[in-house]
Amino acid sequence: MTKSIGTRRQQLLKLLLQNKSGMGIDALATELGISRTAVQQHIASLERDGYLVCDSFAKTAGRPVRLYILTEEGINLFPKQYSWFSELVLDDIKETQGDAGLEDFMHRLGVRTANSLLPQVEGKSEAEKIDFLINTMQGMGYEAEAVAQTKSKAEKPLINACNCVYHTVAMKYEQVCEFDRALISTLLEKDVEQTHCMAKGEHTCQFALHKK
Repeated sequence: MTKSIGTRRQQLLKLLLQNKSGMGIDALATELGISRTAVQQHIASLERDGYLVCDSFAKTAGRPVRLYILTEEGINLFPKQYSWFSELVLDDIKETQGDAGLEDFMHRLGVRTANSLLPQVEGKSEAEKIDFLINTMQGMGYEAEAVAQTKSKAEKPLINACNCVYHTVAMKYEQVCEFDRALISTLLEKDVEQTHCMAKGEHTCQFALHKK
């Protein structure tokens, strides 16, 4: 869980993770051993940040009690480990189809992903398509940007990412990078040359764009 969230709020979020049907302020205060006012302050902050919402009201002998639950964003604060499962899948593909088969699989996956996004860039200029790509990559977790690379008096667009969202997996299976190349190439209708790769020990992942 992110360190920017205090210990007490982490404990509150964990309680809601364990109680999917929701918890009220009194129940949270009892479990946490703090006052209702303190719980309300924590809830207000976490609700403002989008980590929890008031989902329903519980009927009691007195007035209805607000029940709070985690949002999807709140659930995603808790650690998830996908790399081990990814490695199982990739290892099986590589074992049964070889390196070329694994690269072809990643290529088809990248193309398929790009094709699902193409309607959103239909009729847009090249610059707008690049902006859309950057926003898409950032949504995937990349710290990505588009820069102009001047070489031989010609401006060549360059996509730069200072992090790799599947770095550990890519270090073991270099064919994984074909997903990015296929995604960028299909979405922008450009030939893509990967000039730098973090999985190979370089500081960034860079992709140069060329006319087809």
